[in-house]
This record gives sequence, C-alpha cells and structure tokens, in this order.
Amino acid sequence: MKQIVDPILEANHFDLSNIEFVKEGGSWYLRVYIDKPGGITLNECVMVSEALSEKLDAMDPDPIPQAYFLEVSSPGAERPLKTDQDFNNAVGEYIHISLFQKLNGKKVFEGTLKALDEDTLTLELKDKARRFDQAFDRKTIANARLAIEF
Repeated sequence: MKQIVDPILEANHFDLSNIEFVKEGGSWYLRVYIDKPGGITLNECVMVSEALSEKLDAMDPDPIPQAYFLEVSSPGAERPLKTDQDFNNAVGEYIHISLFQKLNGKKVFEGTLKALDEDTLTLELKDKARRFDQAFDRKTIANARLAIEF
C-alpha cells in the first residue's frame, strides 16, 4: 500500500506517518496518516483521500478486494514515533516513552528529546529539584509518542 500512497504524498510534499488496515465492529478501515512540518489541514486530508480513492478504484486487480472505509488524517498531537524519521523530526519535542522493563523503578518517562543515534535516545527529564539527561537504549523502548507537557 505504501508504494501506492507515496507518489501522491511526494507530489504534495507530505510525509507518510502510518498506514493501517483494521477490522472494527464488522467493518474494514484503511487508515492513512499523513503529516508535514507545521501540520496537516483538513483540506489536505480531503485532497489526499480523493486522489488515493481514484487511484485505488482504477487499479485492476483491486488491491483490496473486500469493502472498506478509507480514512486519511493527521496522526494527531500525540502521534506515535515509530520510524527513524519520526524520531529525527521529534528532536527538541516533548515525548513519552514506555520501556519493556523497569529502569530505576519506572517503565514510563516523559521529557524533551535531546539527541538520538542508531542505538541511543537521550531525554532531558526533570524531577522536583533539577533537570538532567537520561540515555535509553533504543532496544528497550516498547512505545514512543509525542506528548503534551503540562
């Protein structure tokens, strides 16, 4: 599906955040999450949805033979971070990570993503008295997403 969506996004300078094909409540949904610096507008989602719908309808054989609903949207304010590009785009942003196993008695951390490389992600964390950097082995991270700082 990515190879079908990518040309539409590239022509409009949008990024693909995620694609999912899921069954919910007896119906199938093809969800395409798109983004760009500064965020995606509703009109841009509609434009991509229409272009993708036309492209899928014209394909023979049909790449998705069963009935489904097509949804194109922004990944949202607390979007998941999955790819290296997602993490690179999030440097300087406040993020939430969950670990597979506890580190210093905790599995969940939130802080500003300061740096990353192939193996390590560094967050600036704060506690009641200070700010400090904490490095995490990327293999230990179960989930990551942007977060809203309160």
